[in-house]
Amino acid sequence: MKKLIMATTVVLFSAGGLRAAEQRHVKVESSQERDARMAWWREARFGMFVHWGLYSIPAGEWNGNKWEKGGLEWIQKRANIPADVYEKALVPQFKPKDGFAEEWAKTAKMAGCKYLVFTSKHHEGFALHDSKQTTFDAMDACGRDLFKEIVDATKAEGLKVGAYHSVIDWHHPQAYAGFGLPTVKGVTNEGRDNSVYVDYLHKQVEEIVTGYGPIDVIWWDFSKPNCQGESWRAKELMALVRKHQPNILMNDRLYAAKASFIGGNSGLLKEWSSERGDFTTPEQHIPDTGMDGVDWETCMTMNTGWGFNQFDHNWKSSKVLIQNLVDVVSKGGNYLLNIGPKADGTIPPESIERMKTIGAWMDVNGDAIYGTVASPFEKPAWGRYTAKPHRLYAHVFDWPAAGTLAVASGNLNVTKAYLLADGKKAGLRVEKTADGLALALPAKAPDAIASVIVLEHD
Repeated sequence: MKKLIMATTVVLFSAGGLRAAEQRHVKVESSQERDARMAWWREARFGMFVHWGLYSIPAGEWNGNKWEKGGLEWIQKRANIPADVYEKALVPQFKPKDGFAEEWAKTAKMAGCKYLVFTSKHHEGFALHDSKQTTFDAMDACGRDLFKEIVDATKAEGLKVGAYHSVIDWHHPQAYAGFGLPTVKGVTNEGRDNSVYVDYLHKQVEEIVTGYGPIDVIWWDFSKPNCQGESWRAKELMALVRKHQPNILMNDRLYAAKASFIGGNSGLLKEWSSERGDFTTPEQHIPDTGMDGVDWETCMTMNTGWGFNQFDHNWKSSKVLIQNLVDVVSKGGNYLLNIGPKADGTIPPESIERMKTIGAWMDVNGDAIYGTVASPFEKPAWGRYTAKPHRLYAHVFDWPAAGTLAVASGNLNVTKAYLLADGKKAGLRVEKTADGLALALPAKAPDAIASVIVLEHD
C-alpha cells in the first residue's frame, strides 16, 4: 500500500507539480550576477523598436474608414475585423521585399542604436518565425522565416537583438477575450479553454528561444489587472526562457504595470520587482525622475502610432527625439525609439531622415550617452546632465546668449572643462561661484539641438 501511494504521488506530481518544482529549483541570482547580465543593456542606452506585421498592409484604412492617429497595429480591433476575415484578406498580400532586414539593421546602426527589438508576434497573432504550432505564420504565408532574416541581419551589424512577443492573441480561438484586455467587438471568452492557448503561447516562445541562437531580449506585451501573471503561467514561462537563454533580459509586462501607461508619476517605478522582469517600460512618456535600483526603458513613437499608417503625418522633430534621448538617459533610463515599416518592410523616409540626424549627433556626442548614469544633480533650466566616473556631461539645449553658463558642481573638484565636439582641443574658462561654477562659452553653440560640455573631475 505504501508503494502504491508513492507511485500515485509521483504521477500527480509530474502532472501538476513539476512546473512548481522546477521554479523552486531555479538558481537564485546574486546582485553581482544580475549586474553582469544587465551590463550591456545599461551601457547601450539607445535601441530601435520595429512594429511590423500584417497590420502594416492596410496602413490605416479598412473598408473606406481611415485613421489619422494612434496605433494602427490595432486595426483589427479598431475596425472590429473577425479573425478569419482578417487572415483571408491580408495573408495573400504579405510580400516582404528582399533585404528589408538588412535595411532595418543598417538604419539602427547608423542612428547609433546598440540593440533592435522587433515584433515577432503582435496582438493579431501572426508569427514572423517558422512556427510548428500554427499555419498563421510567415513561413506558411510567404515561404520565408522572417524571424531568422531579422536576427541574422541584426547580429551582422554587431547589434543586440530582441523579440517583442504579445501574450494577447486575436487569432487563436482559445485565447483570453475580455478580462480588461483589448478584444475585438463581439468576441467573448464564453466556451474558450484558455489553458489550451497558454500551452500554445509557451510552445511558440520555446520555438523562438531554441531555434535562432542567442536572443538578448524578450519584450512581453501586455497584461491587465484581471489577466496577468498566473494567467500566462508567467513564472513557468520565464523559467522556460531562462532555461534556454540564461543571459536573456525580459521586461515586466507579463504583469500589469501602471508605470508603463501612466505618465509623469515616477513613484510608479517602485512597482517594479526583479521577480516580474529585468526592467519596466514607460510607454510614450518619460518619468519625471528616475529611481535608484530600478532599470527602465521608455518606448516611444516618431509619430502617434507604432505600426505604419499612411495618414499619420504628426512627426516629432529630430530635435524633440534627440532631446528626449538625453532626458531619458539623464534619469538613468534607456530610450527605445520606434519605426513602423511599410507592408514590404521599407522604412518610411521620414523615419530614415530622423534616424540620420540622430546618428550624426551621436557620432559627435555618443560618449555622453553610452555607459552613462543618471545625473547627480537636479535638471537645469538650460538642459540636462549625464555622468560617468570622473566626468560630468552638461547637455545644453538652450545656449546662453550672454556667453556664461551656470553649472552645478556639488563637491566635485572640476579640473578641466571643454566642448565634447572639440575633443579637448580648447578648454573653457571656469570660475567658482557661490552656487557652483560659471563657464565662459563661445558665442555660437556647436550644435543647434544639444551641445555637450565635458567637466572632468577628480
